[in-house]
Amino acid sequence: MGDRDASPQPQAAEAAERRRIQRFLGQRRGQPYLWVTIGSERVALRDISVDGFAIAAAAPPAGGEPFDFVLQREGVPDQICGRAQAVNFIAASGQAGCRFLVLEGDGAERLRDWLIALVIMNASVRISEKDAAAIVAGPSLI
Repeated sequence: MGDRDASPQPQAAEAAERRRIQRFLGQRRGQPYLWVTIGSERVALRDISVDGFAIAAAAPPAGGEPFDFVLQREGVPDQICGRAQAVNFIAASGQAGCRFLVLEGDGAERLRDWLIALVIMNASVRISEKDAAAIVAGPSLI
């Protein structure tokens, strides 16, 4: 029996697991805003969450092994360093999903702040910091 013949239940469960937290586009005003540097390559993020990020990729970063990374915001000198690992790769769409293994120092707190700011900046209506924080901390809205 091939993979396509497998029961759809595990796929649905995997999709639900990946969607348990809110993910945010790595763009602002339609332009790349969040970047990751892996080795010497700087890549725009497709999306990001408190647990990880997705990027355009022809293959899983580091061949699926854990790797060091640096997250950056466009035009802002702040950065977050850590270690991640590809946990999902979709060849057809050229996308790799990576889970954070370690965020150095206060990286988790700063990432949360970055995401709150991103929600506020991209909101089509005025939104409070408290509401933005609830969106970042809460389950996926889609």
